[in-house]
Amino acid sequence: MTKLVFMGSPQFAVPALAALANEYDIVAVFTQPDKPAGRGKVLTSVPVKAWAQAHGLPVYQPRSFRKEPEAVATLRALNPDLIVVAAYGLILPQSVLDIPARGCINIHGSLLPRHRGAAPITAAILAGDAETGITIMLMDAGMDTGPILSMANEPLHPDDTTASLSERLSQLGARLLMATLPKYLNGEIVPQPQPQDGATYSPKINKTDAQLDWTLPAREIDRRVRAYVPWPVAYTGWNGQMVKVWKVRVRNGGSEFGGQGAGTVVQPADGAVCVITGAGLIVLEEIQLAGRKVMPARDFVRGQPGFIHSELTLLDVRS
Repeated sequence: MTKLVFMGSPQFAVPALAALANEYDIVAVFTQPDKPAGRGKVLTSVPVKAWAQAHGLPVYQPRSFRKEPEAVATLRALNPDLIVVAAYGLILPQSVLDIPARGCINIHGSLLPRHRGAAPITAAILAGDAETGITIMLMDAGMDTGPILSMANEPLHPDDTTASLSERLSQLGARLLMATLPKYLNGEIVPQPQPQDGATYSPKINKTDAQLDWTLPAREIDRRVRAYVPWPVAYTGWNGQMVKVWKVRVRNGGSEFGGQGAGTVVQPADGAVCVITGAGLIVLEEIQLAGRKVMPARDFVRGQPGFIHSELTLLDVRS
C-alpha cells in the first residue's frame, strides 16, 4: 500500500485528510503548531491536528523545515511514497520536496495559474470572479507553479464569503483528490505544465487589508466585506472606535442623499442603515462594536441613535 504523509492545517484540509484515511496508509500528519486563540489566548490545536489525533494518526508540528533540520530528518525517516499538501501554511524547501519518490501533491483552491499564493479563495471574491475551483498539482520549488494533474470548476455565488466558498472547495478538493490519486499512482496521468498566460498572485492577508475605504464603489465594498469573513473581518472607524462589518448588501438609488460625502451613515424611509460610498449605497446588515457581540445594524442604531448622520472614517490601527 502507498505510504502517505499529509500536510495541512485549517478546516479546508480536513475533508481531504478524512478521505485519504479511508483509502491509504497515512504514516504521519504534519500541521501548524498550536496557536493562542480567543480573549484568553489559550493555545488551541488547528483543525487538522484535532482530527488526526481523534483518529489515532501521529502528528508532527515543526515551525519551519528550513530552520529545523531535525524535522526534515524525521520526515525522511518516515520514508513516504507521496506527500499530500492542503493549506499547510509552511514553505516546503527542496530538501522536503525530494523525499517522496512520487513527489508532493498540492490541493490548491483556485484554477491555476490564476490566484497562486497564500489566499486564493479570498482573492477570487475580491476580484469578482464568476468561477474558481480546485487544482491538483505536483509541487516544485516555485510558488504554486508546478505541473497540473487535474482541475475542477466551482461557480461563485453572489453572497459567497471566504467561509462559505472555502467549505464548498474543501469538499470539491477531497473528491477531486480521490479521483485523481489512483490514476496518478498508476501512471495514467501525464502532468501538464501550467499556461504561461493568466497568472496572478494572492499574497497573505494582513488585518489592515480589511479596513474599508468608503470612497470605493458599493459593489467593491460588498466584495471586500464578504472576502474577509471569517478573518480578519472588514472594519471601519466610528468616533475613534473600531466597528467590524460582517454583512452588507448593495442598494440601488440613493439620489436623495446627494451632496453628502462617502462614509456618511444615512437612513432611508424604510429604516435601513446605509452608508454612502463612492458609487451607490451599502446597507449595513450585521456589525460589531469593539468588545460587543455581532448584531443587526438596525438594533445597533436603536442603542446608538447618533450613529445615523455620523461619518465612518479610516482608523489608525497602530493606536
